[in-house]
Amino acid sequence: MNTSVGNTARLIGAGLRALLVLTVICGVIYPLVVTGIAQALFNDKANGSEIKDKSGQVVGSSLIGQTYNLPKQAPSDSTAGDDPEEAAKPDLKWFQPRPSNGLGSNSVNTQYSLILSGATNRAGDNEDLIKWVTDAKAAVVADNSTATYKVKPEDVPADAVTSSGSGLDPHISPEYAGLQVHRVAEQNKLDVKQVEKLVADHTTGRTLGFMGEPRVNVLELNVALKELTKS
Repeated sequence: MNTSVGNTARLIGAGLRALLVLTVICGVIYPLVVTGIAQALFNDKANGSEIKDKSGQVVGSSLIGQTYNLPKQAPSDSTAGDDPEEAAKPDLKWFQPRPSNGLGSNSVNTQYSLILSGATNRAGDNEDLIKWVTDAKAAVVADNSTATYKVKPEDVPADAVTSSGSGLDPHISPEYAGLQVHRVAEQNKLDVKQVEKLVADHTTGRTLGFMGEPRVNVLELNVALKELTKS
């Protein structure tokens, strides 16, 4: 009996010591080492790939797209009850990102403004998708045509009218950025050549020269545009 109690006590003691050692190693030392390495070698990525303006203020992440809309207008008495999202329109002085039709509505916890991502998940012949693309193309043509530059429907690239798989893609194609140049120049009273150079300077080529496609980070481009309009 005494031997059994003694063995049990030793097993419990060994288990508690193992728990303590593993807790210190896995719960304290390992996280500190990994965090230290990440902060030392990959500081920007470890902190969310934040983008800051020249004043040092964080304006977003290079990994997550965002919209550039005019402030929402409160529905008038005649339109009371309308969806306030209908009043949100793109601010045309900024470069615009891809559409975000893939974003789901926040039905998980309406107390918070959650970012939900997702694809449209509709077939190419789906009537809703066809309408989205048709309406988006018409809007791109109308918004980006100026007195001296007319956008042709056949010149509108696919990424201007379709969302990415996540709906949060921060990049657009150089073609879509180039299509917006004249409108941005006109809205900001800049020379077209200045804006074209801005796009060229913020165009990233294929990774390692062969992976992916050339792309433009919209947030980084708009931060540079903001600085240019201040000068």
